[in-house]
Amino acid sequence: MVGVQVTTLDGASTTLSDALVDELRGTLRGQLIRPGDETYEQARRVWNGNIDRRPALIVRCAGVADVIAAINVARDNELVLAVRGGAHSAAGHGTCEGGMVIDLGALKGIWVDPQRRVARAQAGVVWRELDAETQAFGLATTGGVVSNTGIAGLTLGGGLGWLMGKHGYSVDNLRALDVVTADGRFLTASADEHADLFWGLRGGGGNFGIVTSFEYQLHAVGPIILGGLVIHPLEQAQAVLRFYREFSRELPDEAEAYAALQTTPDGIPVVGLMLGYNGPIEEGERVLAPARQFGTPLADLVQPMPYVARQAMLDEPAAVHGIQRYWKSGFTETISDELLDVLIEGARAFSSPLSAIVIFNIHGAGARVPARATAVGLRGNKWDFNVLSQWIDPVESPRHIAWTRELWGQVEPLISGSAYVNHIAGDDKPEKIRASFGANYERLVALKQQYDPTNLFRLNPNVKPGS
Repeated sequence: MVGVQVTTLDGASTTLSDALVDELRGTLRGQLIRPGDETYEQARRVWNGNIDRRPALIVRCAGVADVIAAINVARDNELVLAVRGGAHSAAGHGTCEGGMVIDLGALKGIWVDPQRRVARAQAGVVWRELDAETQAFGLATTGGVVSNTGIAGLTLGGGLGWLMGKHGYSVDNLRALDVVTADGRFLTASADEHADLFWGLRGGGGNFGIVTSFEYQLHAVGPIILGGLVIHPLEQAQAVLRFYREFSRELPDEAEAYAALQTTPDGIPVVGLMLGYNGPIEEGERVLAPARQFGTPLADLVQPMPYVARQAMLDEPAAVHGIQRYWKSGFTETISDELLDVLIEGARAFSSPLSAIVIFNIHGAGARVPARATAVGLRGNKWDFNVLSQWIDPVESPRHIAWTRELWGQVEPLISGSAYVNHIAGDDKPEKIRASFGANYERLVALKQQYDPTNLFRLNPNVKPGS
């Protein structure tokens, strides 16, 4: 074989010499995986099965030195570069066509200091792994709503989760980050070191470098908390969602209430309330009682459970690795009756029993942080709306994607033009990215110009330097 065909940042094709590839391989403690290698097919797969790309090189890093070596080769040869932590990006940012993937999945180190309530974790850790270590001491930090999400991508995009009402977003609990920048420098960013970079990494969506480890502030959580679903027939959806709209406005910080139009295991559309309380069980029973007593539910599954069980409550089947997915999302500060009617009609026409329409309520501590404090530019109370099609057989992709696009075409005019950064779709317009960073966008542009002027890190909700 003579050289490796790769895709460059300008979309052209070029050849890396075998000597250069062999030199990179020789510097790594980890693996360099290429098409044709025995592990390539598995190594190129990501969480969203609908993302089917074939990178030319996958660098499976064993440590920071591997990250630096890979960045240097990608930068010097102007390669398309994807960065993968937990591989959970619905938009498929953790892989690329013909370029290089820097895969951090093997970086699994976790260190917990229970006295200081601090945890350090490497970028390949997923939330179930971090939670297992911190819960050994009755501690946790805000970490998503499914347990197989990678800590890196979720945190860098802001980090919504079951604890956000009481303890803020994931970024609000960051104390420091180790990062390799586009020029190959290894830096520690915190309030005291490289504070500008620390600001941008907390919500900037991976635009400024590859974070190799995170240091989080932990909080006393559990180990037993209150959580679960209350499920109603779809015929009651309008009443249930109107109730939810009012109930979720008055929640204390300790409580979380999300809503979903989904299906039962046998494919029957229903409406569900996903409830949680991060405090004493007795108080949680009192606070959540109105949501459990409303209407005539088919099932009330709310109960005391281990914190780690609530974190995994939505894993099956919705978050299974490899399922086909297509996702549209947006914020709204108000939920009109017209919007609810559109969503309910969309649920009646689900094209797949795995699809769902999910509403996350953002309130409490995470909503009160000033918008300029971190790169998360859109704070305040709001709802995060998600229209998510999921299916098994890739042959069915056009039908399910069409369902999402048709429904979203009706939803989008009724909400804002912004979204949670981690929920921005791969085919969303650049204007939506700009709107989703809010008033922080221009500061992010300046920071991008400083730390990544060639836009090496562009497979993300991209902030372009100088734009």
